[in-house]
Amino acid sequence: MNATPATTGLFPADSVGLVTPQTLDFDTPLQLVGGQCLQHWSLVVETYGQLNANASNAVLICHALSGNHHAAGYHAETDRKPGWWDAYIGPGKPIDTNEFFVVSLNNLGGCHGSTGPASINPKTGEPYGPDFPVLTVTDWVDSQAVLADRLGIQRWAAVIGGSLGGMQVLEWSLRYPERLGHALVIASTPKLSAQNIAFNEVARQAIMSDPAFHEGRYYQEGVIPRHGLRLARMVGHITYLSEHSMGQKFGRDLRSDKLNYGFGVEFEVESYLRYQGDTFSEQFDANTYLLMTKALDYFDPAAHFDGDLSQAVAAAQCRFLVISFTTDWRFSPRRSEELVNALTAADKRVSYACIDSPHGHDAFLIPDARYQAVFSAYMQRVAEEVRL
Repeated sequence: MNATPATTGLFPADSVGLVTPQTLDFDTPLQLVGGQCLQHWSLVVETYGQLNANASNAVLICHALSGNHHAAGYHAETDRKPGWWDAYIGPGKPIDTNEFFVVSLNNLGGCHGSTGPASINPKTGEPYGPDFPVLTVTDWVDSQAVLADRLGIQRWAAVIGGSLGGMQVLEWSLRYPERLGHALVIASTPKLSAQNIAFNEVARQAIMSDPAFHEGRYYQEGVIPRHGLRLARMVGHITYLSEHSMGQKFGRDLRSDKLNYGFGVEFEVESYLRYQGDTFSEQFDANTYLLMTKALDYFDPAAHFDGDLSQAVAAAQCRFLVISFTTDWRFSPRRSEELVNALTAADKRVSYACIDSPHGHDAFLIPDARYQAVFSAYMQRVAEEVRL
């Protein structure tokens, strides 16, 4: 399961190299917030670096909506692209694998090997499909705690995530406050705005109204609701980019030298969105998309405290780093500042950085000098604590 260091020259020197995912099976019943219980379930996991003798250098990576376990390195020498957060995980990078044992997983309900809607329901012998239970961020964190137990990790040096991953980080700090030293919440929010919930609902309706959806039982029909997935991804992708980044990348450029006055693809941005939608529809499961967006919608730790976020975070014991990006309008800096203010009011130790970036919500995935400097400086502090 560990990554093999890149010593052959096939990969960059700061890459974790080749990595092999592993499927871990669990017989520990997992009671879900929605009332159902998973008796048997599996998680696909990758790890990078080495766990030290007292298991004090472990870092958990929580992924966003379309993410998975493959956060860094390569699965094969022929891979054209590394894992989705390779810019920030590896030797000498902010999450330094010379210092940390890094664990990245595909969440329950995912479509990259962990138990989810496409898995076989042992009660029926058919794929779960729409019968797979609706999940919450709390359910994911509970499953990750069981994973930590399996790996012999009683306390994470840090739990780190961006976007939906950041929600999981916050939930870790509240549900298992004694089991993490640092929480890094990046490009995230303590709850979705009405506008964000609306975007998610448009995406779900696009999927569910696709004739090929078959009420979620498209596996048995041998089809994929491609059209709905394409539209869902196109809507989502628009919200991940800033107006500036889209303007810089595409402007009003035409694919040909003139307007055709029709409804075909004429502007480069139209072509780009259709390409993104087509690619996503071949790689992601529609039922998983519905589950993930609902988990986003439901997350609101303050709901149990009459909307008082400062009371909600009172249970946290760890230190926090919160990072936002100036052009992220999906989870704007104002949402991060809401969390920072609540943590400050609750007398928690929190550092905050708002990074000037043109890349919108996707900025947390993209190399950026100032972002890297802030991230690295904080993680160096974590590494120093581990060495003590």
